[in-house]
Amino acid sequence: MSTTTCQVMGFIISSLGVAGCMVATAMDMWSTQDLYDNPVTAVFQYQGLWRSCVRQSSGFTECRPYFTILGLPAMFQAVRALMIVGIVLGILGLLVCIFALKCIRIGNMEDSAKANMTLTSGIMFIVAGLCAITGVSVFANMLVTNFWMSTANMYQGMYQNVQNRYTFGSALFVGWVAGGLALVGGIMMCLACRGLIPEESRYKAVSYNASGRNISYRTGPYKVASGYEPEAKTRKGAGYEEAARSEDGRRSYPSKYDYV
Repeated sequence: MSTTTCQVMGFIISSLGVAGCMVATAMDMWSTQDLYDNPVTAVFQYQGLWRSCVRQSSGFTECRPYFTILGLPAMFQAVRALMIVGIVLGILGLLVCIFALKCIRIGNMEDSAKANMTLTSGIMFIVAGLCAITGVSVFANMLVTNFWMSTANMYQGMYQNVQNRYTFGSALFVGWVAGGLALVGGIMMCLACRGLIPEESRYKAVSYNASGRNISYRTGPYKVASGYEPEAKTRKGAGYEEAARSEDGRRSYPSKYDYV
């Protein structure tokens, strides 16, 4: 799979996951009344994160929001916070991912910058998916605990006590699927980041600078004149000094062709 395809697919899947998290958070059917062994079927109750609703057999539905915050259980408020954090991170990840798409050019943005933005958005999607999955799982654990406690209280004594028991609502399954999609999309974005990183050249450039003085080589008994040796004291006379200098003002040394 090419880098662009992986990135676009990750963006689409993550978008579906974030949208699913928003829908699940706004739904009212996080917990629904269990009608098994319940003789009263004319009234159906279900609850969400923000309000509780009652639907009658006639089709009339009445919803009442929670007018308190401190009166709600701590785990219930933790589920709210996890879902909100997941939505916020998902929206920020979508905004970052839009500018990080390889098929969209904005100015002179380099591939390395797009790679960093892609990795950042992928991490945000992964955290958002984990928040959604954790929040839904905590709420499901609360439902299971309350269900079995209500069941145990119903069958105590000689008579059966009628109590409302709640089971999983449709919003839980939407939240699980949405969190999984956001998690998969984030992983795909992280994988696409590797393809956007520019490959380093295997051959490093080496610059060669010419030396400040010419080096002439002699054969036979002559030594190499490196240009850094002190001037010989036997050279006397202004005429010799003028002849020994080249046109550019530098001192020229005899080569092997001067003695032919």
